[in-house]
Amino acid sequence: MTELILQVEGMSCQACVNSVSKVLGTMAGVSEVEVQLAAKQARVLYDAAVVSPEELAAAVTDAGFDAGL
Repeated sequence: MTELILQVEGMSCQACVNSVSKVLGTMAGVSEVEVQLAAKQARVLYDAAVVSPEELAAAVTDAGFDAGL
């Protein structure tokens, strides 16, 4: 498993945290997600053979947040 820390802008509440967690957690290859509102970060453990960091960031962006690698 590979660990990625995504910078996530635009989260303002626990519902936002839940949305980002759900989006990332349902992606193929993702085994663990931890989203921290105060730090504006999402820590993702994923299988690099299944999903790329760019795809993870794009999924968060598609959900309405700004994600940076």
